[in-house]
Amino acid sequence: MQIYERMLKTMLLCVLIIAIGVALLAIKILVKKNGRFPNTHISGSKEMRKRGIGCVQSQHWAAQQENPHAIPEKR
Repeated sequence: MQIYERMLKTMLLCVLIIAIGVALLAIKILVKKNGRFPNTHISGSKEMRKRGIGCVQSQHWAAQQENPHAIPEKR
């Protein structure tokens, strides 16, 4: 029975630490007016856009678009 009590105390301590961490991460969002998480996506970086670097999802989307300069194939 003592093992289960120790395990329960450890689990509650872990949940408490995680809850405190989430609360600390959310302070800026909760306190600031119109607070949002920062955009960490590659397309959100001005320098990356200036260098022409995009994310894989954007490159995949661009590759799937029909090329207006493509020569039609004969069948």
